[in-house]
Amino acid sequence: MARHGGGRGWYGKVVGAALGVTMLAVGASVWTAQADSVGGAASGASASATPGAGTKPVDISIAHASDAGARGVNITIDDGPDPAWTPQVLDLLDEYGVKATFCMTGIQAQAHPDLVKDVVAAGHRLCDHTVSHDTAMDKKSEAYQSKEILDAERMIIKASGGVRPMYYRAPGGAFTPYSRKLAASHGMRPLGWNVDTKDFERPGTDAIVATVQRELSNGPTILFHDAGGDRTQTVEALRQVLPWLKEQGYAFGFPVR
Repeated sequence: MARHGGGRGWYGKVVGAALGVTMLAVGASVWTAQADSVGGAASGASASATPGAGTKPVDISIAHASDAGARGVNITIDDGPDPAWTPQVLDLLDEYGVKATFCMTGIQAQAHPDLVKDVVAAGHRLCDHTVSHDTAMDKKSEAYQSKEILDAERMIIKASGGVRPMYYRAPGGAFTPYSRKLAASHGMRPLGWNVDTKDFERPGTDAIVATVQRELSNGPTILFHDAGGDRTQTVEALRQVLPWLKEQGYAFGFPVR
């Protein structure tokens, strides 16, 4: 899988502060929009104060398939939430009746908890994308990997009001056997992608759309971003891609767990 290493300075400016954050207890309220689908919890159940406690382990292999079947596609949105772009993405998804998976960094989730709650309330799923989006995580110690994954899990759960992330996506695809096993033990299926739109590089709306149309035969999971810079091209590409996918007879689903 491709690694997105360039242009990530915006994370570096805040990661130092994030690593020193003392994690607070997780909020007790669980959003009913996802309660039934997270760890088999009943609607309205309270979230455990210990992330991972009571969750059912999932497969450690990296998921790519869609639960919508052979003609299913998974829209995944990385690096947010962001106050400028996430609301626009949510509006488009709502307009076309599409549910997506939002892979959030702990830093961004902690900074914008209202947006995390908006994502959950709209019926989308959450994914742990680590605290600081370190694309060299696979070169770091297991203790470092654990801190990045589990601190982000806590931050996302707290920001969401108690909803657990259902997936773990390594920044830039920097998975390790250890990180996959750790995430899966906390009920987070490792999540890959099949179509890298390269929208992070801002190649132009037409280029993003063309990449989706050209590479969708590679598999159903499509990677977009809603943070990390100007995402105007991403928003405009989604405005074209979502109806095009429907016209081609695709159904929108979530990654398998």
